Amino acid sequence: MANATVISEKAAVVDALKERLGNAQVGVLVDYGGLTVAQDTELRNELRKNGVEYGVVKNTMVRRALDSVGLEALDGVLHGSTSLATASDDPIIPIRLLADYSKKMGEKFNIKAAFVEGKVLSEGEIAQLATMTSKKDLYAQLVGTLMAPMANLAAVVNAIAEKGEAAE
Repeated sequence: MANATVISEKAAVVDALKERLGNAQVGVLVDYGGLTVAQDTELRNELRKNGVEYGVVKNTMVRRALDSVGLEALDGVLHGSTSLATASDDPIIPIRLLADYSKKMGEKFNIKAAFVEGKVLSEGEIAQLATMTSKKDLYAQLVGTLMAPMANLAAVVNAIAEKGEAAE
């Protein structure tokens, strides 16, 4: 009976991973082996703040989940300590954050592989995405560009209004 419970619990974990991978626009597998608890906490907080789900995964279970969602090409990277970052919105954010963290930590933390919309990315594609501007940053730049002329317009309207009140 205990064995059946363990098998059932493992099946539930695999099912949850399949759902997570299936709903993700982007997924990144990383080797986190050299991080301290403080470094891991810092990374998790930054990822969570940016809408990225991140956690340690068991290689055998994530392998089953990857195979069932058509990402069996990633099986070869599943060795050692592995964590998984997924996001359903902007694919650039998790890749850029993890690539930046990898540079900061050196050999302690490395991106093993990534996928976007079911396509496994090459190392070059990962590196290229890591340098791109996210949707959120692009929207902020657009709003800033639009708001600058509007700020001057508000000043002009106020000046005209004040002159109109003075004339009365």
